[in-house]
Amino acid sequence: MKDAKVVKRDSARSDCSSAHQEADGRIVCADNLSMMATIADASIDLVYIDPPFMTNTTRVSANGQNYEDRWRGGVDEYRAFLQSRLTEIHRLLKTSGSVYVHIDPRVSHHVRLMLDEIFGVGNFLNEVIWSYRTGGVSTKWFGRKHDTILVYAKSAGSHTFNVRREGAYRTDGLKLDEEGRPFKQTKKGRLFFNADGPALTDVWEIPFLSTVSLERTGYPTQKPEALLGRIIQASSLPGDLVADFFCGSGTTLAVAKRMGRKWLGCDESEEAVKIAVGRVGQVKTKVELG
Repeated sequence: MKDAKVVKRDSARSDCSSAHQEADGRIVCADNLSMMATIADASIDLVYIDPPFMTNTTRVSANGQNYEDRWRGGVDEYRAFLQSRLTEIHRLLKTSGSVYVHIDPRVSHHVRLMLDEIFGVGNFLNEVIWSYRTGGVSTKWFGRKHDTILVYAKSAGSHTFNVRREGAYRTDGLKLDEEGRPFKQTKKGRLFFNADGPALTDVWEIPFLSTVSLERTGYPTQKPEALLGRIIQASSLPGDLVADFFCGSGTTLAVAKRMGRKWLGCDESEEAVKIAVGRVGQVKTKVELG
């Protein structure tokens, strides 16, 4: 996940040699395009990336380090940057694999067209809306309180997908059976709800990390572990390899490790890699059951 890592477009990357290896995962400090070129075809089960959003702004981490997201060549330069990396991700995914591309509504249309070209329109799965409430509101438009996550399969129909159920059904006015279970009366008899709750849709209400959250690492744009947990549960199985080529502070990697997946991360910021290494080092593997 990018978490906060945004590459300077107008300078060569600095020397970055840090790396970390464990039995089921590794983190590499390198340019992600160069790093991906060293990986075998069809070797990854799930990729999540949170690349630059083309904000043309400077973000500052808690320790005062600047991260530039500026593109002198505008949208053409931004598209070229992403297209080369998305093409490599397509090559790296297994037939059963999927990619989740986390962006915002200002550039989602550009990125979706690229994904259609690279993965094929028929392999589009979802446009997930991550809805959250944070910060102020505008007096000139509706509050902009969501991100977009575009989901594509390498081969739709062959991809891994586990239906997730959360929350509660609306049962107002329904009849109850002898055991107190709500049901709908149909021509075929009583229709009961799934005991595990309703299946998740493509609109996700997950709180943004507060400024005092214990998950906070000091990186701006860090994403909550609950968000990555939902993605990893839905589109991978224990033992699968989950990769994040903009891994930032390592949220994807830490969650993947906790869920018993193999994991692979890359970032060209040595600061980001050091934080990510610290995070995964504190995680104890807990294989998901069911």
